[in-house]
Amino acid sequence: MANPQPKRALARRVLGIDPGTRFCGYGVVELGSDGPQYIECGVLTADQAKPMEWRLGEIAKWLGDVINELRPGEVAVEQVFSHINPKTALVLAQARGMVLAVAGLHGLQVSSYAPTMIKKTVTGRGRASKDQVTLMVQTLFGLKNPPQTDAADALAIAWTHCQSVKAAF
Repeated sequence: MANPQPKRALARRVLGIDPGTRFCGYGVVELGSDGPQYIECGVLTADQAKPMEWRLGEIAKWLGDVINELRPGEVAVEQVFSHINPKTALVLAQARGMVLAVAGLHGLQVSSYAPTMIKKTVTGRGRASKDQVTLMVQTLFGLKNPPQTDAADALAIAWTHCQSVKAAF
């Protein structure tokens, strides 16, 4: 009797999103038996001169295109940081709401993470700078060049989700 080949665990594809009304970072990773592996990242950019509803609509359309092309199975997004001024928090909440709506339209489950948790998971410090997050993301995924800040934040969010999922098992 021949030894059967071991079944390989199916990978989970995660889309991390750093929501914004002008710049929306995204990062796609695949969580397999070897841990999170980099797939793609980028920044969706809307024209600042356009009204808010136009910018959110454009980013939503492009985000839908990313989902259709890269086929993630789940989404991870940053929570709105509540210790910023109320106007900024409201604008970010609108961008986050747009992300939730796009994910919902595509039937994707969304997990949310606090900014301090993301920073702590990626760098070991909950108050790490954006530069520290970018450099750690570059190192964790073995990237030749550092990603743009918003894309690095999105990859950090995806990394945090993968670590959270792994810890649950």
